[in-house]
Amino acid sequence: MTIKFMIKELHKKLINKEITATELVEDYFSRIEEKDKDYFSYLTLMKEEALKQAKKVDLKISKGEKIGMLEGIPGAIKDNILIEDVRATAGSKILDNYIAPYDATVIKRLKKAGAIFLGKTNMDEFAMGSSTETSAYGPTKNPHDLKRVPGGSSGGSAVAVAGDLAVWSLGTDTGGSIRQPASFCGVVGLKPTYGRVSRYGAISMASSLDQIGPFGKTVEDVAIILSTIAGEDKMDSTSAHSSNKNFENHLNRDVKGLKVGIIKEYLESLGEKENKLMEKVIEKYKKLGAEIKEIELPDIKYSLPAYYIIMPSEVSSNLARYDGIKYGFRANDEKDSGVKADELPKNLLETYLDSRRIGLGDEVKRRIMLGTHTLSSGYYDAYYLRAQKARTLIKKDLEKAFARVDLILTPTAPTSAFKLGEKIENPLEMYLADIFTIAANITGVPAISVPVKKIELEDMELPFGFQLMAKWFDEETLLRAADAYEKN
Repeated sequence: MTIKFMIKELHKKLINKEITATELVEDYFSRIEEKDKDYFSYLTLMKEEALKQAKKVDLKISKGEKIGMLEGIPGAIKDNILIEDVRATAGSKILDNYIAPYDATVIKRLKKAGAIFLGKTNMDEFAMGSSTETSAYGPTKNPHDLKRVPGGSSGGSAVAVAGDLAVWSLGTDTGGSIRQPASFCGVVGLKPTYGRVSRYGAISMASSLDQIGPFGKTVEDVAIILSTIAGEDKMDSTSAHSSNKNFENHLNRDVKGLKVGIIKEYLESLGEKENKLMEKVIEKYKKLGAEIKEIELPDIKYSLPAYYIIMPSEVSSNLARYDGIKYGFRANDEKDSGVKADELPKNLLETYLDSRRIGLGDEVKRRIMLGTHTLSSGYYDAYYLRAQKARTLIKKDLEKAFARVDLILTPTAPTSAFKLGEKIENPLEMYLADIFTIAANITGVPAISVPVKKIELEDMELPFGFQLMAKWFDEETLLRAADAYEKN
């Protein structure tokens, strides 16, 4: 049995008893066993618990009880989102033996909705990367071409959906980590407004930028997951005072009269094939009745440099807790650390230093050092404070733009998926992969990546996505416009 349906279709099949939740879960695990040795999208599988939950759903259906839309529907969770009593590594050796003591708020809400978790997905270490190559456990590969990256840092979650190894998945997005892999893998990825979804229980990278969001094969699937996980949370003081909404009810509507802004400089910076695809997207929206307007965002060019000052500064602060003392990897055991007995740490300071030196990867160390330097005496005003001022200017740019337009349309990434190893030795080139996505994190607006037609490249076709950004807390318009394109 091979099942590749969307959430609503699977829900109907469950209640009509065409399939059972147990059969559905077993089918996904058999496919994971068959395919994931090539993709490496999962770090930890939860087969026993998943089947246990599936049997509970089947029992409810057999008794004639009503089930919710997500009950019995299998999904995957990025390995920096905590599930109680399940390993949570954040893709890092320093958390290799860490077992989560509690559920993240999004997990509690999904459990309450009856969703089933197949496992935890691979990711760039501590979500620091744009290719899922910095994972301490090895890279995830793009299902469209195993020689290429899936994007990052939520590459495992994108591949799980794109490779039919999960119906839906959750990722986190700090500078494009949901949208960029969605574009590379040909799925839909949503970064909600900052504060729309609680961050409680997500392992922090940069607290003013991080946001949990969903992947799905369709805009509707992403909307259904958002409806479940959104809402205020007393455990997260940055979560917004907004009630959960049924975002899927705002789909299936036309976009006539919507004003869509485009940034000419963004389109001109693309290659010929990518530019032609974006022109087709613009023409499609015109045919659907949207009004296309050229807009100027004079300060948006500061997004990337501001981000790479603010983000490492917050990384330096957030990762100070990983010291080999309270939990995680500790470099005082010859067997566990691989350090010779005569080189093991001899005092507390050496334990701190060696645990971080051995337990953390190169990219994580690079960002910690950048952030620590930026926050140090004499540099705080010159770098961090100026970056925050630039952030304010970028936000004002978007406020002015959204007074004129309802949405802003850009590419999600400058190119389709690049080859494994192509950019890993050049951090600056890797950072530029997020050039179009970072502004949404810097300002907190919601943004979505939607697949366009594939790009022909080297005798193959690779996915390419476009991005829509909307006003703060206007996911309804964002999803409505994305859905209209998808269905036409």
